[in-house]
Amino acid sequence: MNNHKHDIIEPLNFADSFTLAMDEEIRQDNLPGSYGCFALELSNRPDFETLQLRITEFSQNFPVSVASLQQIGRKFYWCKRKTPPQLFIHHQCPKDQNENDFQQCTIDQIINHKEARESITPIEFHLITSATKNTFFIRWIHPFCDARGADLILQYLSTSDTEKRQKFGFPKTEPLVNFQLNKYPWWQKLTLLFKAKRYISKLDKLVSIQPFHPEQKLKITSPHLNYTIHRLTEDQTTQVNKQAKKTVGLTGTSLYYIGCLMRALDKMYPESEGDAYCSPYAFNLRKQRALSPITGNHVCALFAQAPREIISDRDKLFTHLKLKNAEVIRQKLDYAFLPLMWAGSWLPLDEYGKILRLSNGTDKERSSFWFSDVGKLDIPTHSFPGAEIISVFHVCQVTTPPALAFLSCIYKNQLTLSYSFIEPALSKEQIEILHPLVLTELLDQ
Repeated sequence: MNNHKHDIIEPLNFADSFTLAMDEEIRQDNLPGSYGCFALELSNRPDFETLQLRITEFSQNFPVSVASLQQIGRKFYWCKRKTPPQLFIHHQCPKDQNENDFQQCTIDQIINHKEARESITPIEFHLITSATKNTFFIRWIHPFCDARGADLILQYLSTSDTEKRQKFGFPKTEPLVNFQLNKYPWWQKLTLLFKAKRYISKLDKLVSIQPFHPEQKLKITSPHLNYTIHRLTEDQTTQVNKQAKKTVGLTGTSLYYIGCLMRALDKMYPESEGDAYCSPYAFNLRKQRALSPITGNHVCALFAQAPREIISDRDKLFTHLKLKNAEVIRQKLDYAFLPLMWAGSWLPLDEYGKILRLSNGTDKERSSFWFSDVGKLDIPTHSFPGAEIISVFHVCQVTTPPALAFLSCIYKNQLTLSYSFIEPALSKEQIEILHPLVLTELLDQ
């Protein structure tokens, strides 16, 4: 524990305390923690020196990127380190090794690397190179930033104009979760808190379906994160966008992905016990067009839930999801969670995590799967130093159960679906059965 308060850079804000609690839950499941990962697959080896200079510049402009996360009393703080960590690591494939195997093995080691929370680097940049395969791989811990923040960091590294890079992170403001919460008088905060509690209590009346045999959790002694990437063609992506717009409207694309996965899971495992599929999705505390990578987060406190009896009827399912989402917006349930996040930041991490994860203090897992939709990425194809960006994908750690995270993004007019899953609760073979069912639903075939 670091008791030298003069080493404090800044305290963890309420939204980041929320993600830290989930980091603790993942660690309690004998996994490395709440890692998020973002990969750029490149046409060739990039300009190493330029990349190194921009990463160094980034760490100087955003000192939290080289900080240590320390607990002082009940709270957590980003603190200075005596020795700055290495942010940029180069992995070169040996000449006698298969480059595909080397890429896969290196990424596997990065995403499954275990390290104490106090010593882990908030973000790392890995360049994995070989004769024909070159990948720039970012791994971060979720209290540091979210996927949108990582997208902005990549934009920072891909911006050749020094003056434009200096605009990232400005104007500096207090954390947006604090800014929003401070708008309300104490009595309104109390009203919001009870509104959020009622939302969760209503949600927990239906037991969430766990498709992937939650009883296996007791038997898993060495869980391991794996992932599978499926990239749709431009024509398929156009068709998915068309169906999403027709089914849920322009702003409901995330609900479309979630609903399609619910239907695919129910077709794959129709005998799974439970009353409803339930998936967390995020509300956005980041200002529109803000260039601040780490001042604001998407926070997964809301849930898309659908009773099993309506899953088989596609029209009823999406009507239900749209109505529930409209209710969330109308009642401002996203902001109702702000006081709960403030209160939760004072709790021990294990206690806070169980409140977030388990239904009404029971041992029943609330989430049937985890979900994240980054949307359309804005990084220009030719902007990365010395290389063209061919494609992208995401990976993230997840608790067991539900043992599955479903991640989506669109780049170069192609929808990329990433299935992050925990072995041995799930296998690649199961994902390869699940994906065609998801694709059929997305294309509405």
